[in-house]
Amino acid sequence: MSSVRHQRTGHNFSTGAYPARFLQNYQKPATNFLTRTNLILLLALLIILGVLIPWIQVPEGFLMFYSNPNSKWRDYTLSDAAARVAQNNTLIVCAVSEAYLPFLNNWLISIARQKQHEKVLVIAEDYVTLYKVNERWPGHAVLVPPALEAAAAHKFGSQGFFNFTARRPRHLLNILELGYNVMYNDVDMVWLADPFPYLLGKHDVYFMDDMAFVKPLNHSHSLPPPGKKGRPYICSCMIFLRPTDGAKLIMKKWIEELQAEPWSKAKKANDQPGFNWALMKTAGQVDLYLLPQAAFPTGGLYFRNKTWVKETKGMHVIIHNNYIVGFEKKIKRFRDYGLWLVDDHASESPLGTL
Repeated sequence: MSSVRHQRTGHNFSTGAYPARFLQNYQKPATNFLTRTNLILLLALLIILGVLIPWIQVPEGFLMFYSNPNSKWRDYTLSDAAARVAQNNTLIVCAVSEAYLPFLNNWLISIARQKQHEKVLVIAEDYVTLYKVNERWPGHAVLVPPALEAAAAHKFGSQGFFNFTARRPRHLLNILELGYNVMYNDVDMVWLADPFPYLLGKHDVYFMDDMAFVKPLNHSHSLPPPGKKGRPYICSCMIFLRPTDGAKLIMKKWIEELQAEPWSKAKKANDQPGFNWALMKTAGQVDLYLLPQAAFPTGGLYFRNKTWVKETKGMHVIIHNNYIVGFEKKIKRFRDYGLWLVDDHASESPLGTL
């Protein structure tokens, strides 16, 4: 037999050996994802996520940005806000972080009683404050970037507190550059009367003394002379500014003083000394006006001199709860004097009960 007859026929695995019809009907077997092993792994992953998610702390501002419709206020500018809120070309401004919201509400009640609250613009220093205020009172809060870490600004004398208050002259200068009159208040203040009738004349800058000694009722309205530290002792808590070159000069000089004297552990500065240096160094170039002490007393006088309070009864306009440190201590003092209005009169605030 020839060798050819004993050879087995070889199989040709090239595509040419199969009919086209077979190739068209051929499908690669599908991989079955839902195998027993994969189902066990998926179940384990869900259990792990269910345990961990409640403990994962996501920043509140992050959540609000993605879930809160009020996140539109992130694009709200100071120019937009001023144009929306100003009345008679005038704004009443405060700067607030989340921790100060109860004081903001208390302050607003007192202003609402004088029917001046509609011109209030809250400069929110964090996104929580921005959203909370605008949710209840649309358009009355604006954030000037960058936002601050709210908790860092709580303690008086801390670097966070300095960073918070050092932004004040920049905010005020920006408003002046927009052409508005602006009254700045700290929110640990209470209005007992309308302060605007006391802004006599057309001066550039109006302010109140922070010294606790009693002045005569007819005291001078000029900048007081320097004290032991070589500068006056004017409070930066209550300022009224007209959009003049003089007022802008004061704000620019204040910014320069804060940059020249930053916060340090050795010298726990705040914004007020810089304001006083700015007033003193530009006094010859700017028209300044010291408000009457009887109407605008510092807390060191109003809360510590009962005789003076009785003698000047009916003259008080704005009370500042300073010369005391700590939220709870300030609230207790306000309560003791019947000035913590949010307890029984929260409905009078445009923010309602917070």
